[in-house]
Amino acid sequence: MKTLLHICCAPCANQCIEVLRGDHIEVTGYWYNPNIHPFTEYRARRDCLREYAQTIDLPIIEQNEYALRPFVRNVAEDLDNRCGKCYEMRLFEAARTAKEGGFDSFTSSLFISPYQNFDLMRETAERAAAAYGVDFLFRDFRPYFRAGQEKARELGFYMQKYCGCVFSEEERYIKSKKIIR
Repeated sequence: MKTLLHICCAPCANQCIEVLRGDHIEVTGYWYNPNIHPFTEYRARRDCLREYAQTIDLPIIEQNEYALRPFVRNVAEDLDNRCGKCYEMRLFEAARTAKEGGFDSFTSSLFISPYQNFDLMRETAERAAAAYGVDFLFRDFRPYFRAGQEKARELGFYMQKYCGCVFSEEERYIKSKKIIR
């Protein structure tokens, strides 16, 4: 089975890749993350993934565009529900790319994070699969989150401090200011 793995970052992806390969699934990585801001953050995450992929012979498909403006336009009218829009952007694009690339299925490294809305991501991925006529390979990677973070530190990966969007960075900053007071 050939699966396209949408990858948000190398720290989240390393265990997903190991699990899928352990299940004898042929994995190709897919980089598409229009939500990541600023550009230096986008570049750091992308470059870390590129370097890691080379060390483990992981083919990568990159939709490599810094797409802050389309992302902001997509979420601006409903910032409280921006994560759902972000999941839609990335998972629908992953499904489309999987279908057009002849993959049997797609999934995402987002499913390893205990900080994401797991049920909403799953529902979004299922809708994307139906829309493009490709299977969504459901895996709950969350039990591997800590091991993935430990491995990322061991390998010297770039480790981000927020999900990636400008609004999550703002929330992180506001929370740190509240703690100081």
